[in-house]
Amino acid sequence: MRPDVEAMKADIEQSLALLRRRLDWDPALRKLDELNARVEDPTLWDDAEAAQALMRERTRLQGQIDAVLQMESGLEDSVMLADMADEEGDEAALEDARASLKTIKDRATRAELEALLSGEADGNDAYLEVNSGAGGTESNDWAGMLLRMYSRWARAHGYEVDLEAEESGEQVGIKSATLLITGPNAYGWLKSESGVHRLVRISPYDAAAKRHTSFASVGVSPVVDDTIEIDINPSDVRTDTYRASGSGGQHINKTDSAIRLTHVPTNTVVACQAGRSQHQNREQAWKMLRARLYELELQRREAAAQAVADAKTDIGWGHQIRSYVLQPYQMVKDLRTNVETSDTQGVLDGDLDAFMGAALALRVGETRDARSE
Repeated sequence: MRPDVEAMKADIEQSLALLRRRLDWDPALRKLDELNARVEDPTLWDDAEAAQALMRERTRLQGQIDAVLQMESGLEDSVMLADMADEEGDEAALEDARASLKTIKDRATRAELEALLSGEADGNDAYLEVNSGAGGTESNDWAGMLLRMYSRWARAHGYEVDLEAEESGEQVGIKSATLLITGPNAYGWLKSESGVHRLVRISPYDAAAKRHTSFASVGVSPVVDDTIEIDINPSDVRTDTYRASGSGGQHINKTDSAIRLTHVPTNTVVACQAGRSQHQNREQAWKMLRARLYELELQRREAAAQAVADAKTDIGWGHQIRSYVLQPYQMVKDLRTNVETSDTQGVLDGDLDAFMGAALALRVGETRDARSE
């Protein structure tokens, strides 16, 4: 076996062994057997909510176990292909085997991190809101760049992305926008992105070509499903209607169909203009408000998330979680984990996995430390 292939095989085996430990493999198999047996119970759906919860747990566990088994099978097949190619001197087939091993390694690394997504809302869909900071054109442009970055990250990982609300900047970019990102573990992956993001660059809008610093904030909330109860007093919510802007045809620009809800006790504001009718936007806005208030509750209950809550209080110096420097050098650095890269264009094109993975591992570690104390 070629030394590089042997090294890749050893790395993957180590990752899969770690993944099995994190999944608590034998108890997980027994748990899946129990869930499968309960699914066969004809009285299961007498309690619809309990049945749905059981089915979600079964699907999650089945997916994790199947993923490990598929990677182990793929590893065996790829190593066998590499050995045969090496014996026959078939370099093309050997490269195919290397590529397959790299794909399995990437899957194993991501699966390791997903095994850490054990928060009560980690598996839910997510709302991601971007707001520009002070600075006018510069900050609006930066907020638009962040919106594009997260949209590209989400689509690259198979998530659905819907623009729920957008307030365009006066010249370029956006003042604010909200995305609905739908797919497994969307909130779990994105929750660590909440905070202030700082950009340093030579401004394309400055004739003097001076270096500018811009800020934008990102907030992430879990979509609240039927298993989570959030009680909101309607008298605490102020409703405003306004004319929607942006794409959507003639209808969307001629009626006051957009909805803005303000939860007065917490000063939480959400808006939706994606639907064609005021009714659709009102329904979606209430879902967004429930998600935001649930996120506030999670922050109060999780000591590890307090730093994230503090970071949202001001869009400016001293509160940023990540810096994106394009001039005078190229560097993106996360100020919480110290993960950094010089591939700034790759990051702005949505390559965020290294940052998300490190923040997730750090957050899980801090949570465990807090619980042990």
